[in-house]
Amino acid sequence: MWKIQKGYESVTKSFRLPIELVEELDKLAYENNLSLNQLVIQCLRYSLDNLEKDEDK
Repeated sequence: MWKIQKGYESVTKSFRLPIELVEELDKLAYENNLSLNQLVIQCLRYSLDNLEKDEDK
C-alpha cells in the first residue's frame, strides 16, 4: 500500500475530472479511510514513479 508523506509543501490547483472518475475515487478514499486529496496524491505519485520511459525520444 502507498504511504502519504505528511508535512510537505503544497500548492492549490484546480482540475476538471470526469464525474465517474471522481465518484470512483471518492468511494476508494472512503473505503480506505483516506481523504480524497491524499488518495489523488498517492495515485499521481504512483503513476509518475511507474511511467514507462520512451528511450527513443
